[in-house]
Amino acid sequence: MSVRPGLASVLLAGGGSAGHVSPLLALADCLRRRDPELRVAALGTQKGLEQRLVPARGYDLRTIPKVAFPRRPGGGLARLPGALKAAVAAAGAAIDETEPDVVVGFGGYVSTPAYLAARKRGIPIVVHEQNSRPGLANRLGARMTPYVATTFASTSLPHARVIGMPLRREIARLDRAANRAQALAHFGLDDHHPTLLITGGSLGAQRLNAAFASRVDSLRAHGIQALHVTGLGKEFVHDSTVDGPPYVVAGYVDRMDLAYAAADLVVARAGANTVCELTAVGLPAVYVPLPIGNGEQRFNATDVVAAGGGILVDDSALTPQWIDDALVRLVTNGPRIEEMADAAASIGEREADERLADMVVIAAGSRGAI
Repeated sequence: MSVRPGLASVLLAGGGSAGHVSPLLALADCLRRRDPELRVAALGTQKGLEQRLVPARGYDLRTIPKVAFPRRPGGGLARLPGALKAAVAAAGAAIDETEPDVVVGFGGYVSTPAYLAARKRGIPIVVHEQNSRPGLANRLGARMTPYVATTFASTSLPHARVIGMPLRREIARLDRAANRAQALAHFGLDDHHPTLLITGGSLGAQRLNAAFASRVDSLRAHGIQALHVTGLGKEFVHDSTVDGPPYVVAGYVDRMDLAYAAADLVVARAGANTVCELTAVGLPAVYVPLPIGNGEQRFNATDVVAAGGGILVDDSALTPQWIDDALVRLVTNGPRIEEMADAAASIGEREADERLADMVVIAAGSRGAI
């Protein structure tokens, strides 16, 4: 569905974490591919990842004060009305300046003010929820609009339509087999060892970093090479002069498409974006859910684990001993890895950005009718 004349400008609200910013940028890119003249602006905070990522991608970023909803009674709850009022006013100013035909929210700190300001102005709202368990902002937003998209079928929101997670084009269109040789060369890996990718996301994961740092020699002794993305500032040094497969440590990787192309198995947290990227490219994974928050990471991985494309390991169980006893057997079992890869790919979704863009176009055509 192409962009219609009724859509000349959009405002995308989401920030703070990669979980909100990544699908926002994927949708922005999709809409711009359809109509290079479309005005696209993003609404974020002054301290989130959006401060760097949105302008770097060529989009206008407007910022509003961060409003956190307290989960317990206290001083934060008493300050909430004033803080929310100021944030809604700032979101309204951004809407008045950018004149969007649609406001799209991805949850998080900035979406609630954006939803409230858009509703006051009669501007159609589109909601996208990344996680299996929706957050407060999108639970509110879904009550204001019939245009609600979710990543997972298990997500309970009014009017929800399951579309998947909008992904970066380089991930959604990745052919792992075709890019494997380039990927291995890019990271200095060999072409005759199984490759393990360990990543805790952009911030890293201390549990993963500590457990694998203590098992570098053991993995290499079993003929396993690794690309370990620790998070910036969390890199560690190991003895790379001993003969054996490479163990590459990087604080950050800006070509995750090549990291995925090089990998045979991934050990990672179970953030929604991670789960959706790995299933889209058909990568089997060991998911180690973050043991804090509302438990959504465990639920994010439910479908792929049920399909056989991944396994769940509790954070407390991800120990050096588990690596020796279980992970080594798994990553060196070629037939099992191939079966898991096929299972992961069977539930992967590569077209969610297009589906969400279609919803935005439809919402734009509804202005005045809701």
